[in-house]
Amino acid sequence: MANERSAQQKAPVGSSGQSRLLGGFGGLSQWPWWLLLAILIACYIIFLIITDEGMRKTFWFISGQTPAGILSGSILFKGITITLTVAVCAYICALIIGLTFGLMRSSDNPFFYNIASFYVEIMRGIPMLVLLLYVSFALVGLFITAINSIGIPLSSRDIPMELRAIIALGLGYGAFSAEIFRAGIQSIESGQHEAAAALGMSYFQKMRLIVLPQAFRRILPALGNDFIAMVKDSSLVAILGVQDLTQLTRLYYSGNFLYMQSLTMLAFIYLIMVVLLTRFVRWMESRLQRAYQR
Repeated sequence: MANERSAQQKAPVGSSGQSRLLGGFGGLSQWPWWLLLAILIACYIIFLIITDEGMRKTFWFISGQTPAGILSGSILFKGITITLTVAVCAYICALIIGLTFGLMRSSDNPFFYNIASFYVEIMRGIPMLVLLLYVSFALVGLFITAINSIGIPLSSRDIPMELRAIIALGLGYGAFSAEIFRAGIQSIESGQHEAAAALGMSYFQKMRLIVLPQAFRRILPALGNDFIAMVKDSSLVAILGVQDLTQLTRLYYSGNFLYMQSLTMLAFIYLIMVVLLTRFVRWMESRLQRAYQR
């Protein structure tokens, strides 16, 4: 016992009970050093784009833009535009699907609950790449056959690959969004449901005025993370030939075999987009939190 007391007395302990070795840096331990390192790497890559002709050509090709286009006022950035367009449209579809099936998963009706559960479990169990291929070629083929059977002429070329990718990503992420909405809806206290019933509100009035506004504030971080994941997973649409950032990168390095420069530039562009989107989501969270506290 005496040895244990002496060991405890000799142990270097800070004011918070932590080891001095671990807690001696004060506020510096929480300072975002990683961000400083990321900024330095970004500055170095930007420096290479400005000074190195190979990196400069790589950037312009992957982004889908040319300096002449900027000077003439034609600012397209085709690769970035297609990537973000597919991600945003697919995520809007996922939110609509997720809200619908989230409400069904929260319902006491066994019919609605089991239909929603079947959809969620099936979609979450299929890899996103497999789902993209299945929707784009198998389901679209069945749809075209069904439309042609009723006398409406429709060919495979009439349905662009971008639309197929949006539908597939929307269906896949709709299942994850459904679980997020379900968790948010079920997190609302039962007393508020009882109060809505006492006021004579219908189910849709209760959801629109009481439950969903509060649930949305609680699930916003999860929805934001899902959107960021959607932006990254949109790179899978390159397998369909959609000319997003990833497909343009594949076209570029297949012609000149500059794998290092091409893939580094691709990762850099995605990283910049994801970091900016992450900061935007965090800003929205803090703003909603301040508005809620008022």
